[in-house]
Amino acid sequence: MRYLFGPVPSRRLGYSLGVDIIPHKVCTLDCVYCQLGPTTLKTIERRAYVEPGPVLAELDEILAQKLQIDCITFSGSGEPTLNTCLGDILAGIQSRCSLPVTVLTNGTLLHMPEVRAGLLQADIVCPSFDAATLQAFTMINRPHPGVSLDLMIAGLKKFRQEFSGKIYLEVMLARRINDSPQELEAFAKVLPEFGADRIQINTVIRPAAADGVWASSPATLELARTLFGPNAEIIGGFVKERSFHEQENIGDRIVQLVGRHPSTAEDVCAALGLNADLAHEFLNQLLSQGRIFKTMHGGSTFYKA
Repeated sequence: MRYLFGPVPSRRLGYSLGVDIIPHKVCTLDCVYCQLGPTTLKTIERRAYVEPGPVLAELDEILAQKLQIDCITFSGSGEPTLNTCLGDILAGIQSRCSLPVTVLTNGTLLHMPEVRAGLLQADIVCPSFDAATLQAFTMINRPHPGVSLDLMIAGLKKFRQEFSGKIYLEVMLARRINDSPQELEAFAKVLPEFGADRIQINTVIRPAAADGVWASSPATLELARTLFGPNAEIIGGFVKERSFHEQENIGDRIVQLVGRHPSTAEDVCAALGLNADLAHEFLNQLLSQGRIFKTMHGGSTFYKA
């Protein structure tokens, strides 16, 4: 598969079939915490990076396999709203299955009417909002010069007015970057204006694009949850068990997984339905072949392509 990957275990969405319609790593931001590494093309220019036909053909093939899938999620290698075909691809997916369709977006282009119109085809939209002050926004998101925090805030408000589906707003906190009491208070003032169904508080648990980027403390996350209101939640670990075991092309599937989603051995087991011994056997083979490498973060070993 070139455009679809998984299903992978998502801490927010269950077993998620990923849809990747942006080349690596094309984005409007260069977030210091990004698990995919630094942005290679920082842009606000929207293009038809991938057209609907090839994506929908892969989806037809996946659906025929009758895998365990909880949702279909646009994520992957870059910012999906940069693809001008997003709305048409969403419509094509909705016509093929009844699975909920989610779009993960950094929210920077929601001020554009054509972007909002395309996203109306989704069931759930998960925008990111990592800073409520310009200083923190510049530090954590490192935006393209054409990206404005004020426009981003205006776009989030406008999208809520037009979108009848669910909005799960993600706030990614990083230690000493955007998690001071002053920054959390600034978040608390603006978040209610977005009308999000859920505010999902996350922190850095995977290797980050920049050095010295670490998770916020449990106490800080709990303070944020208290300040952000009754619909705020701290995102926990993935605990749902896999119900099927696929044994074909395991090595290729591991490379595909860790290329888009840096993973621990436990993540690989959960995503692919493998026992620990088999997962480590394949991981060691791939390491010796140079197809993947491992890195340490927060005391855990992560595998990347």
